[in-house]
Amino acid sequence: MDTHRSTRRLGLYPPIEPSRKGHLDVGDGHEIYWEECGRPDGLPVIALHGGPGGGAAPAMRRFFDPRRYRILIFDQRGCGRSLPFAETRDNDTHRLIADMELLRAQFGVDQWVVFGGSWGATLALAYARAHPDRTRALILRGVFACTKTELDWFYRDGANRLFPDAWERFAGRLRPEEQSDVLAAYHARLQDPDPAMRRADALEWARWESALISLHADPSTASPDPRRADALARMETHYFVNHGFLERDGVLLEDVAHLADIPGAIVQGRYDMVTPPATAWKLHQAWPNSSLNLVHDAGHAAGEPGTVDGLVRVTDAFARRFG
Repeated sequence: MDTHRSTRRLGLYPPIEPSRKGHLDVGDGHEIYWEECGRPDGLPVIALHGGPGGGAAPAMRRFFDPRRYRILIFDQRGCGRSLPFAETRDNDTHRLIADMELLRAQFGVDQWVVFGGSWGATLALAYARAHPDRTRALILRGVFACTKTELDWFYRDGANRLFPDAWERFAGRLRPEEQSDVLAAYHARLQDPDPAMRRADALEWARWESALISLHADPSTASPDPRRADALARMETHYFVNHGFLERDGVLLEDVAHLADIPGAIVQGRYDMVTPPATAWKLHQAWPNSSLNLVHDAGHAAGEPGTVDGLVRVTDAFARRFG
Protein backbone atom coordinates (compact mmCIF):
# COMPACT_ATOMS: atom_id res chain seq x y z
CA MET A 1 0.00 0.00 0.00
CA ASP A 2 2.77 2.44 0.90
CA THR A 3 4.55 1.66 -2.39
CA HIS A 4 1.40 2.44 -4.35
CA ARG A 5 0.83 5.70 -2.50
CA SER A 6 4.43 6.80 -3.00
CA THR A 7 3.90 7.08 -6.79
CA ARG A 8 1.52 10.01 -6.34
CA ARG A 9 1.12 12.97 -4.03
CA LEU A 10 -0.24 12.09 -0.64
CA GLY A 11 -3.20 13.93 0.83
CA LEU A 12 -4.40 14.43 4.36
CA TYR A 13 -5.80 11.50 6.31
CA PRO A 14 -9.61 11.42 6.62
CA PRO A 15 -11.29 13.70 9.18
CA ILE A 16 -11.20 12.40 12.74
CA GLU A 17 -12.84 13.56 15.96
CA PRO A 18 -11.14 13.75 19.36
CA SER A 19 -11.53 10.76 21.65
CA ARG A 20 -10.88 13.04 24.64
CA LYS A 21 -10.78 16.78 25.13
CA GLY A 22 -10.87 19.33 27.90
CA HIS A 23 -9.24 22.32 29.55
CA LEU A 24 -6.14 22.34 31.74
CA ASP A 25 -5.57 25.04 34.35
CA VAL A 26 -1.97 26.13 33.79
CA GLY A 27 -1.98 28.97 36.32
CA ASP A 28 -1.80 32.74 35.86
CA GLY A 29 -5.55 32.74 35.21
CA HIS A 30 -5.16 30.72 31.98
CA GLU A 31 -6.88 27.49 30.97
CA ILE A 32 -5.68 25.83 27.79
CA TYR A 33 -7.84 23.66 25.57
CA TRP A 34 -6.45 20.23 24.65
CA GLU A 35 -7.60 17.26 22.65
CA GLU A 36 -6.45 13.71 21.92
CA CYS A 37 -7.27 11.48 18.98
CA GLY A 38 -5.86 8.51 17.11
CA ARG A 39 -4.44 5.38 18.67
CA PRO A 40 -4.23 5.53 22.50
CA ASP A 41 -1.03 3.46 22.56
CA GLY A 42 0.39 4.98 19.37
CA LEU A 43 3.48 7.12 18.83
CA PRO A 44 2.80 10.37 20.73
CA VAL A 45 2.96 13.58 18.70
CA ILE A 46 2.24 17.09 19.93
CA ALA A 47 1.08 19.42 17.12
CA LEU A 48 1.75 23.14 17.59
CA HIS A 49 -0.31 25.72 15.74
CA GLY A 50 1.05 28.90 14.24
CA GLY A 51 0.49 32.58 14.71
CA PRO A 52 1.11 33.00 17.57
CA GLY A 53 -2.60 33.28 18.16
CA GLY A 54 -3.84 31.16 15.28
CA GLY A 55 -5.45 28.35 17.25
CA ALA A 56 -5.55 24.69 16.28
CA ALA A 57 -7.67 23.81 13.24
CA PRO A 58 -9.29 20.36 12.85
CA ALA A 59 -7.12 19.76 9.76
CA MET A 60 -4.05 19.55 12.02
CA ARG A 61 -5.23 16.10 13.16
CA ARG A 62 -5.10 14.84 9.59
CA PHE A 63 -1.34 15.02 9.02
CA PHE A 64 -0.97 11.82 11.06
CA ASP A 65 -2.05 8.22 10.50
CA PRO A 66 -4.55 7.64 13.34
CA ARG A 67 -3.75 3.91 13.29
CA ARG A 68 -0.16 4.71 14.27
CA TYR A 69 -0.16 8.01 16.15
CA ARG A 70 -1.48 9.25 19.45
CA ILE A 71 -2.31 12.79 18.29
CA LEU A 72 -2.19 15.53 20.92
CA ILE A 73 -3.18 19.10 20.09
CA PHE A 74 -3.76 22.22 22.16
CA ASP A 75 -4.65 25.88 21.76
CA GLN A 76 -1.90 28.08 23.16
CA ARG A 77 -2.66 30.72 25.77
CA GLY A 78 -5.15 33.34 24.67
CA CYS A 79 -6.32 31.75 21.43
CA GLY A 80 -8.70 29.21 19.96
CA ARG A 81 -10.75 27.58 22.72
CA SER A 82 -8.34 28.49 25.52
CA LEU A 83 -9.42 30.96 28.19
CA PRO A 84 -9.38 33.91 28.56
CA PHE A 85 -9.52 34.68 24.85
CA ALA A 86 -7.00 37.11 23.28
CA GLU A 87 -5.30 37.61 26.65
CA THR A 88 -1.66 38.71 26.42
CA ARG A 89 -0.96 38.97 30.15
CA ASP A 90 1.27 36.18 31.51
CA ASN A 91 1.67 34.98 27.95
CA ASP A 92 5.19 34.32 26.66
CA THR A 93 7.31 31.59 25.10
CA HIS A 94 8.65 30.27 28.40
CA ARG A 95 5.12 29.86 29.76
CA LEU A 96 4.03 28.06 26.58
CA ILE A 97 6.91 25.62 27.00
CA ALA A 98 5.88 25.09 30.64
CA ASP A 99 2.30 24.46 29.47
CA MET A 100 3.57 21.77 27.10
CA GLU A 101 5.36 20.09 29.98
CA LEU A 102 2.18 20.14 32.07
CA LEU A 103 0.32 18.55 29.17
CA ARG A 104 3.03 15.93 28.70
CA ALA A 105 2.79 14.98 32.36
CA GLN A 106 -1.03 14.87 32.19
CA PHE A 107 -0.90 12.56 29.18
CA GLY A 108 1.75 10.35 30.80
CA VAL A 109 4.12 10.75 27.84
CA ASP A 110 7.86 10.24 28.28
CA GLN A 111 8.92 11.46 24.82
CA TRP A 112 6.97 12.80 21.89
CA VAL A 113 7.43 13.90 18.30
CA VAL A 114 7.03 17.69 18.13
CA PHE A 115 5.31 18.99 14.98
CA GLY A 116 4.92 22.68 14.17
CA GLY A 117 4.73 25.17 11.34
CA SER A 118 5.56 28.88 11.20
CA TRP A 119 5.31 30.14 14.82
CA GLY A 120 4.65 26.49 15.70
CA ALA A 121 8.14 25.74 14.35
CA THR A 122 9.55 28.53 16.55
CA LEU A 123 7.89 27.05 19.61
CA ALA A 124 8.98 23.54 18.64
CA LEU A 125 12.62 24.65 18.40
CA ALA A 126 12.38 26.53 21.70
CA TYR A 127 10.81 23.50 23.39
CA ALA A 128 13.48 21.13 22.04
CA ARG A 129 16.16 23.49 23.30
CA ALA A 130 14.62 23.51 26.78
CA HIS A 131 13.74 19.80 26.85
CA PRO A 132 15.87 17.83 24.37
CA ASP A 133 15.42 14.66 26.44
CA ARG A 134 11.64 14.83 25.89
CA THR A 135 11.87 15.45 22.14
CA ARG A 136 11.97 12.24 20.12
CA ALA A 137 11.96 14.05 16.77
CA LEU A 138 11.04 17.39 15.19
CA ILE A 139 8.88 17.97 12.12
CA LEU A 140 8.95 21.61 11.02
CA ARG A 141 7.17 23.56 8.27
CA GLY A 142 7.75 27.14 7.17
CA VAL A 143 10.60 27.61 9.61
CA PHE A 144 10.52 30.87 11.55
CA ALA A 145 13.10 31.75 14.23
CA CYS A 146 11.54 35.11 15.21
CA THR A 147 14.69 37.03 14.26
CA LYS A 148 14.88 40.74 13.54
CA THR A 149 15.73 39.95 9.90
CA GLU A 150 12.58 37.87 9.47
CA LEU A 151 10.34 40.43 11.18
CA ASP A 152 11.83 43.28 9.14
CA TRP A 153 11.20 41.32 5.94
CA PHE A 154 7.50 41.01 6.70
CA TYR A 155 6.75 44.23 8.56
CA ARG A 156 9.32 46.76 7.38
CA ASP A 157 11.00 46.21 4.01
CA GLY A 158 10.93 43.05 1.91
CA ALA A 159 7.54 41.48 1.31
CA ASN A 160 6.11 44.96 0.68
CA ARG A 161 8.17 45.17 -2.53
CA LEU A 162 6.46 42.07 -3.92
CA PHE A 163 2.97 42.90 -2.66
CA PRO A 164 2.75 46.70 -2.87
CA ASP A 165 -1.04 46.65 -3.22
CA ALA A 166 -1.59 44.61 -0.05
CA TRP A 167 1.07 46.65 1.77
CA GLU A 168 -0.64 49.91 0.86
CA ARG A 169 -3.85 48.70 2.46
CA PHE A 170 -1.97 47.40 5.53
CA ALA A 171 0.49 50.22 6.21
CA GLY A 172 -1.17 53.06 4.31
CA ARG A 173 -4.04 53.29 6.80
CA LEU A 174 -1.61 54.28 9.56
CA ARG A 175 -0.84 57.90 10.35
CA PRO A 176 2.38 59.20 8.71
CA GLU A 177 4.23 59.27 12.03
CA GLU A 178 3.31 55.59 12.64
CA GLN A 179 4.54 54.27 9.30
CA SER A 180 8.23 54.22 10.24
CA ASP A 181 7.52 51.27 12.57
CA VAL A 182 4.42 49.42 11.41
CA LEU A 183 4.81 46.60 13.94
CA ALA A 184 5.02 48.97 16.92
CA ALA A 185 2.13 51.04 15.60
CA TYR A 186 -0.22 48.08 15.27
CA HIS A 187 0.88 46.77 18.67
CA ALA A 188 -0.04 50.09 20.29
CA ARG A 189 -3.41 50.21 18.54
CA LEU A 190 -4.28 46.64 19.51
CA GLN A 191 -3.83 47.35 23.22
CA ASP A 192 -7.32 48.85 23.39
CA PRO A 193 -9.24 46.69 25.92
CA ASP A 194 -12.44 46.92 23.87
CA PRO A 195 -12.49 44.30 21.05
CA ALA A 196 -14.90 46.47 19.06
CA MET A 197 -12.49 49.40 19.11
CA ARG A 198 -9.54 47.33 17.88
CA ARG A 199 -11.48 45.23 15.37
CA ALA A 200 -10.62 47.21 12.24
CA ASP A 201 -6.90 47.14 13.06
CA ALA A 202 -7.01 43.43 13.91
CA LEU A 203 -8.71 42.63 10.61
CA GLU A 204 -6.17 44.61 8.59
CA TRP A 205 -3.29 42.94 10.43
CA ALA A 206 -4.69 39.50 9.67
CA ARG A 207 -5.59 40.46 6.09
CA TRP A 208 -1.95 41.35 5.30
CA GLU A 209 -0.81 37.90 6.43
CA SER A 210 -3.68 36.12 4.66
CA ALA A 211 -2.85 37.87 1.41
CA LEU A 212 0.65 36.38 1.36
CA ILE A 213 0.11 32.99 2.94
CA SER A 214 -0.53 30.89 -0.15
CA LEU A 215 1.13 30.74 -3.54
CA HIS A 216 -2.36 30.95 -5.01
CA ALA A 217 -3.76 33.69 -2.74
CA ASP A 218 -5.32 36.81 -4.22
CA PRO A 219 -4.32 39.78 -2.01
CA SER A 220 -7.52 41.60 -2.91
CA THR A 221 -9.84 38.86 -1.59
CA ALA A 222 -8.30 38.07 1.83
CA SER A 223 -11.15 38.08 4.34
CA PRO A 224 -10.16 36.82 7.81
CA ASP A 225 -12.62 35.72 10.47
CA PRO A 226 -13.00 38.67 12.91
CA ARG A 227 -12.69 36.62 16.10
CA ARG A 228 -9.63 34.70 14.93
CA ALA A 229 -8.12 37.94 13.60
CA ASP A 230 -8.42 39.54 17.03
CA ALA A 231 -6.39 36.82 18.77
CA LEU A 232 -3.92 36.57 15.90
CA ALA A 233 -3.24 40.29 15.74
CA ARG A 234 -3.06 40.77 19.49
CA MET A 235 -0.79 37.78 20.05
CA GLU A 236 1.50 38.32 17.08
CA THR A 237 2.18 41.95 17.88
CA HIS A 238 2.67 41.05 21.57
CA TYR A 239 5.22 38.35 20.77
CA PHE A 240 6.95 40.14 17.92
CA VAL A 241 7.62 43.45 19.67
CA ASN A 242 9.19 41.30 22.40
CA HIS A 243 11.31 39.36 19.88
CA GLY A 244 9.56 36.11 20.72
CA PHE A 245 10.66 36.44 24.35
CA LEU A 246 13.97 34.84 23.34
CA GLU A 247 17.11 35.88 25.18
CA ARG A 248 18.95 37.05 22.07
CA ASP A 249 18.37 37.53 18.37
CA GLY A 250 19.04 34.37 16.36
CA VAL A 251 19.49 32.06 19.34
CA LEU A 252 17.36 29.27 17.85
CA LEU A 253 19.63 29.14 14.79
CA GLU A 254 22.90 29.42 16.69
CA ASP A 255 22.42 27.36 19.84
CA VAL A 256 21.79 24.02 18.12
CA ALA A 257 24.23 21.56 19.73
CA HIS A 258 21.31 19.79 21.44
CA LEU A 259 19.79 19.00 18.02
CA ALA A 260 22.63 16.63 17.17
CA ASP A 261 20.77 13.74 18.81
CA ILE A 262 17.29 14.75 17.66
CA PRO A 263 16.17 13.58 14.19
CA GLY A 264 14.38 16.25 12.22
CA ALA A 265 12.57 16.93 8.98
CA ILE A 266 11.89 20.34 7.45
CA VAL A 267 9.24 20.92 4.78
CA GLN A 268 9.54 24.40 3.31
CA GLY A 269 7.70 26.15 0.50
CA ARG A 270 10.19 27.49 -2.05
CA TYR A 271 8.00 30.57 -2.58
CA ASP A 272 7.10 31.19 1.06
CA MET A 273 6.58 34.95 1.36
CA VAL A 274 5.82 34.89 5.10
CA THR A 275 8.84 32.90 6.29
CA PRO A 276 11.26 32.76 3.34
CA PRO A 277 13.41 29.62 2.88
CA ALA A 278 16.66 31.26 4.03
CA THR A 279 15.85 30.42 7.66
CA ALA A 280 15.04 26.78 6.91
CA TRP A 281 18.25 26.51 4.89
CA LYS A 282 20.36 28.01 7.67
CA LEU A 283 18.83 25.69 10.26
CA HIS A 284 19.32 22.64 8.05
CA GLN A 285 22.98 23.52 7.44
CA ALA A 286 23.55 23.73 11.21
CA TRP A 287 21.62 20.52 11.92
CA PRO A 288 23.17 17.48 10.17
CA ASN A 289 20.51 15.19 11.66
CA SER A 290 17.80 16.91 9.60
CA SER A 291 16.36 16.56 6.12
CA LEU A 292 15.10 19.50 4.05
CA ASN A 293 12.36 19.29 1.43
CA LEU A 294 12.03 22.53 -0.54
CA VAL A 295 8.61 22.26 -2.16
CA HIS A 296 8.90 23.98 -5.52
CA ASP A 297 5.21 24.77 -6.02
CA ALA A 298 4.27 25.96 -2.54
CA GLY A 299 4.19 29.09 -0.42
CA HIS A 300 3.60 29.30 3.32
CA ALA A 301 0.24 27.61 3.82
CA ALA A 302 0.20 24.16 5.40
CA GLY A 303 -2.63 23.05 3.12
CA GLU A 304 -0.88 23.48 -0.23
CA PRO A 305 -0.72 20.10 -2.00
CA GLY A 306 3.06 19.83 -2.17
CA THR A 307 3.44 20.77 1.47
CA VAL A 308 0.76 18.30 2.58
CA ASP A 309 2.51 15.58 0.59
CA GLY A 310 5.88 16.40 2.16
CA LEU A 311 4.53 16.49 5.71
CA VAL A 312 2.48 13.29 5.42
CA ARG A 313 5.47 11.44 3.95
CA VAL A 314 7.54 12.53 6.95
CA THR A 315 4.91 11.59 9.55
CA ASP A 316 4.47 8.19 7.86
CA ALA A 317 8.24 7.64 7.81
CA PHE A 318 8.63 8.61 11.48
CA ALA A 319 5.74 6.30 12.44
CA ARG A 320 7.57 3.41 10.77
CA ARG A 321 10.86 4.43 12.34
CA PHE A 322 9.71 5.04 15.91
CA GLY A 323 6.32 3.34 16.16
